[in-house]
Amino acid sequence: MREGCRHYESRTYPSGDSVRKCNLDLAPEAPWRCPEDCPAFTPRLADVNWAHGSLVSGGTPAEPKGVGTDPSIASLLDEAEDIINAAVLPTLAEIETDRRAVGSRGWRAKIRRILHRG
Repeated sequence: MREGCRHYESRTYPSGDSVRKCNLDLAPEAPWRCPEDCPAFTPRLADVNWAHGSLVSGGTPAEPKGVGTDPSIASLLDEAEDIINAAVLPTLAEIETDRRAVGSRGWRAKIRRILHRG
């Protein structure tokens, strides 16, 4: 991945797991590589010449054999993304239904109603 691209994002969680991705979803073989000559590549401007301390996450994991030459890798990652999206979309719909049930004034109004009952 091109860590110098403004669309690159990396997060490390307390468990030690990390995520490296393209925010535009243009890197089918993330976290290992961006497409050659990506049309959306834009250099980062905010951290030019900054010295990064020890809080910066570790390097990108070792690239598996075949990345960049084996189209099945990108296909497998696309299938995994489809599985995750299939789980997320119904969950988001359920959350939206719950929000509507609370009422148009939101969760604060619900808390006020509960406090005023007692």
